[in-house]
Amino acid sequence: MTATRPTGIPQSRRRALGRSGVPVSALSLGTAPLGNLYSPVAPEQAAATVDAAWDAGIRAFDTAPHYGLGLAERRLGDALRDRPRAAYTVSTKVGRLLRPGGPGGDDLAHGFAVPATHHRVWDFSADGVRRSIEESLHRLGLDRIDIAYLHDPDDHAEQAFGEAYPALERLRAEGVVGAIGAGMNQTAMLARFLRDTDVDAVLLAGRYTLLDPSGLVEVLPEAAARHRSVVIGGVFNSGLLADPRPGATYDYAPAARPVLDRALRMKAIAERHGIPLRAAALHFPFGHPAVATVLVGARSPAEITDAAALLPRPVPPTLWTDLRKEGLLPAHVPVPEPVLGAGD
Repeated sequence: MTATRPTGIPQSRRRALGRSGVPVSALSLGTAPLGNLYSPVAPEQAAATVDAAWDAGIRAFDTAPHYGLGLAERRLGDALRDRPRAAYTVSTKVGRLLRPGGPGGDDLAHGFAVPATHHRVWDFSADGVRRSIEESLHRLGLDRIDIAYLHDPDDHAEQAFGEAYPALERLRAEGVVGAIGAGMNQTAMLARFLRDTDVDAVLLAGRYTLLDPSGLVEVLPEAAARHRSVVIGGVFNSGLLADPRPGATYDYAPAARPVLDRALRMKAIAERHGIPLRAAALHFPFGHPAVATVLVGARSPAEITDAAALLPRPVPPTLWTDLRKEGLLPAHVPVPEPVLGAGD
């Protein structure tokens, strides 16, 4: 008799963002590392990373002008140049224009190991949005952007809601972009975008993870109620959930001891169930129906191949039960349900 067994997230899974019709694969590749985040990545390695993502079935790619002063956009565009345009989805961001005349030296003050030949100018004006999209199209070598996000408008709320968002709406109506949204590391303003605008999706970074499920308070319920989508970034909280150890980073800073201890307890439970903690962290967001895709940054083929291999790998339901028993996961937080598939 054929049995059934729990399986993970199918590689072939595709979901449209909100009501836009713009599809995303379950796993998306984030390209900040390909913009030389913290340290250089050779051009050949950057191209090979995109190729490895493609070979693993990933068809959604996220970038931004901010990443390496345009380097990530250029590298992504080059790597996708010979791929069928209808087969993949590219998202980029607006809000920071790149202008010639940097301070010289490197750009490590902003986190990127690239020559500081340009400087960033915050600009959430309508004209700034259009110029940003035009410049991104040029760097990417594309004729359209599938998804455009307002990038970190935390300190620019008035201009973002009053000028930048309406400009994105017009670009969507014109077909220059397919879907629109906002991407941030905080929940309050993203919840406002969901309530007060017609965004298709929001990109929530670091706020719906095993260590910080605070996105469940406002963002995810608002998205679900309004038939919008949530893209989850920062699922490893900048490294701690990928490899919890002394010196690991949490939200881009060394993890405080209580947070590290919590992650180490999670790691022990995951390993008792025969899986690495990073697998549980990657699967966790899919417990909420508003989540369309999980965005994982990678700087090498090995990193993205590892993430892609973890996605279809089963996560025992008892792992979530044990996390709750140990007080490491609140009882009200949803977890992924096993998908039944054929087994032998």
